[in-house]
Amino acid sequence: MAREQLSGAVYAWNGFADRQQLAAALAGHVAARLTKAITDRGTALLAVSGGTTPAKFFAALSLIPIAWDKVTVTLVDERFVPPSSPRSNAGLVAANLLQNKAAAARFVPLYHEAATIEDAAASDSEVLQSLPWPLDVVVLGMGADGHTASFFPDAGNLAELIDPSSPRIVLPVHAQ
Repeated sequence: MAREQLSGAVYAWNGFADRQQLAAALAGHVAARLTKAITDRGTALLAVSGGTTPAKFFAALSLIPIAWDKVTVTLVDERFVPPSSPRSNAGLVAANLLQNKAAAARFVPLYHEAATIEDAAASDSEVLQSLPWPLDVVVLGMGADGHTASFFPDAGNLAELIDPSSPRIVLPVHAQ
């Protein structure tokens, strides 16, 4: 999509001199949305992605004084690895977001030990059903191959993953 198409009524193009300025601006915007949700309904639900780029944003957000004890944080996606793995999104969130002021937030991870990834996904889906929906803020990233939220273009079950009528919130991704 051309930059000109992103400047219409639906989209606004934002440019930043560096990653730190981007992180600070996004953190301020997300904090304002979470605060509004807390004011409106007494709670806020934030879902974030992992990957290689959000650490600065997480660190900036963790310093903003909002009612973090009323915020639930979960993940958009996760690898089937324990939080101690360098590939873990939960580990990234714990090390960079759930610090400072944001340490008071409730965190709902998407990894736990299970016999199979299918069992873990089914269990996680049930846990997420109990959260205070709707999501107030979702922060997505994009991988070099064009994937977002583990919706990989070559996933064998992509149609199932993006089916809005699915009764499950969490499904295992079978990327090739």
